[in-house]
Amino acid sequence: MKDTALSSTHAALGAKMVPFAGYNMPVQYEGVNAEHETVRQAVGVFDVSHMGEFLIEGPNALDLIQKVSSNDASKLEIGKAQYSCLPNDDGGVVDDLIIYKIKDESYLLVVNASNIEKDWNWISSKNDIGAEMRDLSEDYSLLAIQGPKAVEAMQSLSSHDLADIKFYNFVVGDFAGIEHVIISATGYTGSGGFEIYCKNSEVKQVWDKVLEAGAEFGIKPIGLAARDTLRLEMGYCLYGNDIDDTTSPIEAGLSWVCKFNKEFTNSEALKAEKERTPERKLVAFKLDERGIPRHGYDIVDGNGKTIGNVTSGTMSPSLGVGIGLGYVPKVFAKVDSKIKIQVRKNAIPATIIKLPFYKG
Repeated sequence: MKDTALSSTHAALGAKMVPFAGYNMPVQYEGVNAEHETVRQAVGVFDVSHMGEFLIEGPNALDLIQKVSSNDASKLEIGKAQYSCLPNDDGGVVDDLIIYKIKDESYLLVVNASNIEKDWNWISSKNDIGAEMRDLSEDYSLLAIQGPKAVEAMQSLSSHDLADIKFYNFVVGDFAGIEHVIISATGYTGSGGFEIYCKNSEVKQVWDKVLEAGAEFGIKPIGLAARDTLRLEMGYCLYGNDIDDTTSPIEAGLSWVCKFNKEFTNSEALKAEKERTPERKLVAFKLDERGIPRHGYDIVDGNGKTIGNVTSGTMSPSLGVGIGLGYVPKVFAKVDSKIKIQVRKNAIPATIIKLPFYKG
């Protein structure tokens, strides 16, 4: 297992540490529900330094990004970020990612920790145009400061007006006594806040100052388990669960990041799939009775026939009901359709709903 620059700090704070994507990571501190509530109501800080960062530069940088990613990165301006995915050649997804335009001919790609090597190899295999590529993953740390009080709690640490950083925008500036860090607003919790990208040698200072500045606002360190319940309440996809090499971005509801005004990997096939409507779709459901849906549980119809499977599921801390995502045939995918979730021996009724689960 690899450690992040803060692994020993988390252990000293009493975090339960678990292996995750090859890293020793804090899964929880005081408990999932309490940490979830902290982010929804106040402010929490996550160490997500296991994420990968690639720098793509040079006169051919944009051409390479346009070739491998589904969204239209030509629309990006300096200081803006974009959610996208890397389609494979077979209709599936290599990874989902965020693309930052740092300056002209310089882009930062932030990828999932479990896919760093896979993504690097994939993008490299498509780079026959000489774009400059650097893997910064081992050198940089990433903190996510999330919650409705995040801006107020952290403003004293930066000369930038943090409230001015709109969703999917960023600045490069000072934070917690460190110059030239990326302060971005691309949070995956649905409760506002921002992220800090800095060097490994700087992150302990940033972490300590974040906890100090946030103390009067009730800040707490938050583990990956609460990060998962928070993102699921918003219906955000998790790679390896809701999307993977076998799921198409169209059936996963990500056609909005597939821009067919340009060519990209497998774009013709994905465009055809969108036009004919995929045979199955990723849906959101809420249990009508008490129960907890889990990843891998069967989704069944009224006759008990298996029609799909749960890709993500939990007991929603905010709503107090079982919620989940899963793939079903398109005939069952309409909002208000009735399905059942096979929870051990019980087929529990559930209703297809419109996302997000948590509406604030």
